[in-house]
Amino acid sequence: MTTIVARRAASGLVEGPGRGRGWVRPLIYAVLVTLSLIWIVPILWAVATSLKPDAETTIAPVSWRGSTATLDAYRVALEQGNILKWYFNSLVTASVITAGTVVTASMAAFAFSRMRFQGRGLMQWMLLAGLIVPFQALIVPLFMQMKAFGLADSYWGIILPQLASPIAVLVYKRAFDAVPRELEESALVDGASMWRVYRLIWMPLSRATTAAVAIFTFVIAWNNFFWPFVVTSAGTLFTIPVGLATVQTSYGALYAQQMALAVLGALPLLIAFVLFQRQIVQGIANTGLKG
Repeated sequence: MTTIVARRAASGLVEGPGRGRGWVRPLIYAVLVTLSLIWIVPILWAVATSLKPDAETTIAPVSWRGSTATLDAYRVALEQGNILKWYFNSLVTASVITAGTVVTASMAAFAFSRMRFQGRGLMQWMLLAGLIVPFQALIVPLFMQMKAFGLADSYWGIILPQLASPIAVLVYKRAFDAVPRELEESALVDGASMWRVYRLIWMPLSRATTAAVAIFTFVIAWNNFFWPFVVTSAGTLFTIPVGLATVQTSYGALYAQQMALAVLGALPLLIAFVLFQRQIVQGIANTGLKG
């Protein structure tokens, strides 16, 4: 029987391990290329539109190229708009939100992972509830709270409600649970406090997790439109998404300028992704965000 199977395998009648699955890899590549094109075509169209004269952005038939390539839309956006101020506001708020989220989420996760205290189970259930309740449902009470504290129309009004990140706590907790307890016990025997254990052992061992949480938090805070739009009315506090929305309603159908502002608004995130793509991929792999 073994001889018959061997002869059939040699003649191609019986497929060996992995044979017949050669179509899987090309199919995966085809799907990835298709998804990449779906993602990149709108970006390329925005760039192409921003380089056209405004008069040619609405002509038919639609064309990728204008009669001439011009940077006038970018010049007008930088000279007449407040995009530099919006950059500054977005950078300040996103940076503080990122730093605050890393500190608070990692400390909360360390307490859940390594400490036993009264009400721990209830607080973990409340943390999970934070993932279920959409942020939009909390807009009105959050705004009333910020207004009562005198924080509306301020940087802190934008920042404080965005510091609470249940998903960041869960990601850190998963990373901390994987750290051997022997390290903690050895440090405690040597006289280290729990604060020193957290600061000098757990956080250095979770650099990849910290990088992932920081990058994703920064991107979400940079792109957040709804809350900054609700809590701010002063144009000097507008972030990039809010500022772009005001341009679209104020300038009318100046599509080249709108696309130029959109490209300028997305440029910092694109540069950050190019510079930190290795940390992003490593962080996703180590935290289990890949599903």
